[in-house]
Amino acid sequence: MSTADVSTVPLRSVTTPSDLSAFASDVFGHLPRSDQRRWAEAYLCGMLTVPGKKTIRRIARGVSPCPGAPHALQQFISASPWDWTTARETLARAAATHLPHHIWTTGITFIEKRGEHSVGVHRRFVPGAGRTLNCQVGIGLFLTSEDESIPVDWRLLVDDTWSGDAVRRRRARLPESVGAAPDWALVLELVDGLAALRLSGRTPFVADLQPGMDTAQLALQLGQRQQDFVLEVRQDQPVVPDAQQSFGVLTRGRPFGAHQLMAHLAAHQPHVVSTERLGPGRHADVLSTPARLPGGPGGYRLLAEVSSVTRRPVRYWLTSLAHQRTSELLTLIRRLTLTRTAVQSLEDDYGLLDFEGRSFPGWHHHMTLATAAYVYRRIHENDNAHQGAA
Repeated sequence: MSTADVSTVPLRSVTTPSDLSAFASDVFGHLPRSDQRRWAEAYLCGMLTVPGKKTIRRIARGVSPCPGAPHALQQFISASPWDWTTARETLARAAATHLPHHIWTTGITFIEKRGEHSVGVHRRFVPGAGRTLNCQVGIGLFLTSEDESIPVDWRLLVDDTWSGDAVRRRRARLPESVGAAPDWALVLELVDGLAALRLSGRTPFVADLQPGMDTAQLALQLGQRQQDFVLEVRQDQPVVPDAQQSFGVLTRGRPFGAHQLMAHLAAHQPHVVSTERLGPGRHADVLSTPARLPGGPGGYRLLAEVSSVTRRPVRYWLTSLAHQRTSELLTLIRRLTLTRTAVQSLEDDYGLLDFEGRSFPGWHHHMTLATAAYVYRRIHENDNAHQGAA
């Protein structure tokens, strides 16, 4: 069956509720062919209704009685050349409307694979597994409020083993414009794309330290864009203390590791340790000092969370929000927990890990539909429930 034949495959007479059909039309109505729009709605419905793994074969069985449905759906996801950017922009607008008071955060997913033919697959240490896995690495951008986190865009990490291999690139349909790039550069690309949509005013970007990510480079680039940020940095990250601060034996203007600087600060100026209330029964001890990155602008702050057990700094954060209250910065950092929870839900309930194809367009098509399913359930079903309660 060719790509042109997919419109002949029958779907079940009642595939989707009317509100899901309307949602699918809003998100995928830009697709040029009626069969593409039809299969987008069917795949979306399958992602929401098929229990267990969301493979193409299982989704196809759930939406069509025809034996040719798996092949037709495979063609739509992996071979049909449809644009996912417009769909994601629509989802981002819906998320921004639903979460008017949001920040931007990142989440990462490690998609374990067998073999070496799935696009972007490589060997990487995965902290959650505690070992090195053969996997794809997906980096997502989320809009995150005080209560929930919603994905709006994704990038696939491609390393040097893919960038220069013409055969692998051709088989995976990897565009010439996509090459090896560090993860911080992909995060920056996501931030630039969302900023271009102008969905909100000046919105801070908050990110924890992903394995191996050079957040110092990310901070420098964000600073050049005048994008506010709160970024976790490594304990050995070189930072320069503010010239107005007194650090005794430390030479002003000379870079020191974040841990070294904060340990000296805690030992010689213990009064700078503050206890910040985060809510009823919740507090955190924090060190804070003006600092900058070597070669970067001033006006930043370095924060360190202090262990309640060892009384030593354990996590380090650099922020451009130098004049914001420390408790407010910690509240922004705590929102990353919501993003990690959202990634886990996408993996467990929305098929984020279940795409079995090998192509670059197929990966992005699947990630877009998994995101659409999550957005529909978080926004539209919640809105309907509230309307019913009223």
